[in-house]
Amino acid sequence: MEENQYEHSGSQPEASPAQEPAAAGTPAQNQTSPDSQSGYQQPYGQGYQSTYQNQQPYGQGYQRTYQNQQPYGQGYQSTYQNQQPYGQGYQRAYQNQQPYGQGYQRTYQNQQPYGQQGYAQGYYGTPPRFAPEPAPAEPSPARINRAMLIAAIVGFVLILGFSVYCIVRDLSHGAMQSDPGGVHISIGTQKKPDVPENYKDDTGRYTVEGIAQAVRPSIVEIYTYGEVDSLVIGSGSGIIISEDGYIVTNEHVLNGAKTYVVHLDDDSPHPAKLVGRDAKTDIAVLKIDAADLTVAVLGDSNETVLGEEVVAIGNPAGLSGTLTNGIVSGLNRKIRADSTGYEMTCIQTNAAISPGNSGGALVNMFGQVIGITSSKYVSSSYEGLGFAITINEALPIIEELIQNGYIAGRYRIGITFYSSEDTYTQRLFEKQEGYEIPEDFQGIWIEGISGDCSVASTALRTGDFIYAVNGKEVYDYDSLSVALEGRGPGDTVTAKCRRYGSSQSDYEDFEISFQLMEDRSGDF
Repeated sequence: MEENQYEHSGSQPEASPAQEPAAAGTPAQNQTSPDSQSGYQQPYGQGYQSTYQNQQPYGQGYQRTYQNQQPYGQGYQSTYQNQQPYGQGYQRAYQNQQPYGQGYQRTYQNQQPYGQQGYAQGYYGTPPRFAPEPAPAEPSPARINRAMLIAAIVGFVLILGFSVYCIVRDLSHGAMQSDPGGVHISIGTQKKPDVPENYKDDTGRYTVEGIAQAVRPSIVEIYTYGEVDSLVIGSGSGIIISEDGYIVTNEHVLNGAKTYVVHLDDDSPHPAKLVGRDAKTDIAVLKIDAADLTVAVLGDSNETVLGEEVVAIGNPAGLSGTLTNGIVSGLNRKIRADSTGYEMTCIQTNAAISPGNSGGALVNMFGQVIGITSSKYVSSSYEGLGFAITINEALPIIEELIQNGYIAGRYRIGITFYSSEDTYTQRLFEKQEGYEIPEDFQGIWIEGISGDCSVASTALRTGDFIYAVNGKEVYDYDSLSVALEGRGPGDTVTAKCRRYGSSQSDYEDFEISFQLMEDRSGDF
């Protein structure tokens, strides 16, 4: 065997001036086959080409492409990884990529080729100085299985922990009960934490919660009936003013009713008797048979200041024990009831007062009742405008109703009338008489006369006008009250009257005298 090897000293072998043509089926010198394109190419002599990971060529007729494609020359080919073909001249691709065969070649870790004849013949370039990086080892199936097992255990533990947390949370906030139709969830509530009950602030004033606890048991609900066992015809509120069952309310709550039933704060019903009522001031008193009732504390309404916080307690729309809060919006308001025209001194508030609140309490933040709320005095045209009769003005009426059953000194003339100043009166008169009331005339237009009164025996008739009483002009309720000021039951008064005929100019004036009648009905 000839020694044709060159020593690898870094020098290049001198190339032959001419090369023999490549044998048939062998790639030409310095040509690169499609199977050898990877990285950089290192060609070798006379048709020898090999493309390995770092492009290391081998001997005659041998060609090899790693990475699942391993071609070899002269019918020799071997593919490891479950495919190991063998053939003439026996070759084998092992784990460390060591092919063998005719002309014996070996590729080891440092990529050093060997062989018979023609070793490095026609060698171009310098062999690589460093070994290629070994391919990263693939994890073994055992390690993969172990990692998957660990991940599965960790996931199971997390899911189990979260499930336990959810179950405990559900049990603390509600109960889950299964039924044939599925899962029924009952959502529970938690009580407020135990804290000291403190319903007053540092100044001694109640909070709204404190007002509810201190005053609400003193407010009752009143139901009125037309006859015994009949349907309810009305409802309102009342204030307990004595332990033995005296209750104050508005007169209009009881108006037109025959029987009354009072419901206390615990909703226990108690039949009630009418003690007395006064339509002029819109105050009435009931009595129930009971003892040890919670009595409301009555304050001094003269001490009320503008802007003071207040709470209204009542039963609007049948909603028992309703509280609404606000402030004192105005003081000493002279408010006249539409039904009687009598002025009462009231406290103005923006606390909501609705039908059903009538007869309830307006309370200051010391828990004292300073007014009796009345929807009768509430404006229907404006929101946030409510009134309560001052307790100082109501107390004398309450005491007298309890003592006498009526207000002594009340009298009545025995007439009902319209004011000539009212637009409705003017339109009604024109409709009935066919002409307008003269612009230069004013008086009260008589609509009805009571037969049991002194005035009924005079010349006064329905449709006549009274325009003066005791020498003072009268044209509405207020002017009539002024004209009768200082008079009492049994006193005789004189009145000037006018009766119109077929036109404004057709009228007759006349004068009458009559006595004022005592009134114990509470209607006047």
